[in-house]
Amino acid sequence: MMAALACVAACQARTETRETRRADSLDFPALVPRGAADSALARPRVVGEPSVVLFWLRAADTLNAGDQSDAFDDLKYYTEQVAPALEANGIKLLATNADTVYVALPKHGRRMIVLSGLDYPYGYLLIDPGGPERILTGVYADDELMDELRAYFDLPEDSTAAQPRITT
Repeated sequence: MMAALACVAACQARTETRETRRADSLDFPALVPRGAADSALARPRVVGEPSVVLFWLRAADTLNAGDQSDAFDDLKYYTEQVAPALEANGIKLLATNADTVYVALPKHGRRMIVLSGLDYPYGYLLIDPGGPERILTGVYADDELMDELRAYFDLPEDSTAAQPRITT
């Protein structure tokens, strides 16, 4: 599926603003466990720490090629904009194509989150294992996405500031 998306994205003509956006791009392969093939994205994730799971489900194949490519590009771009804030606050950024994500619970338990059947087959799953999850379907602009992240994870207003270094 990811190979098909890459082919569609490569074949579509790009406007200059889209090319400008790509200059500082997020390394999506880094979101997948090392040594994993594309099929690793289709296996359900088990999440045990505060995380944002970027999901793109097979149902997105029902979109026409242009809409699919635009949605994927926008999702990637806006994710790139908030990634530094996530990293600065110790929140993992993960990706999946699986319809199901599991939240690790104490004593080897798991809670299942089903992503299929939502308004859009792509979006964000916000997980803090000690509380309820939040599913954001579709594409959110970076400011709206950052507002959602601040509210869910209780992030400070300036969430990209580096932590002070303590010297002795």
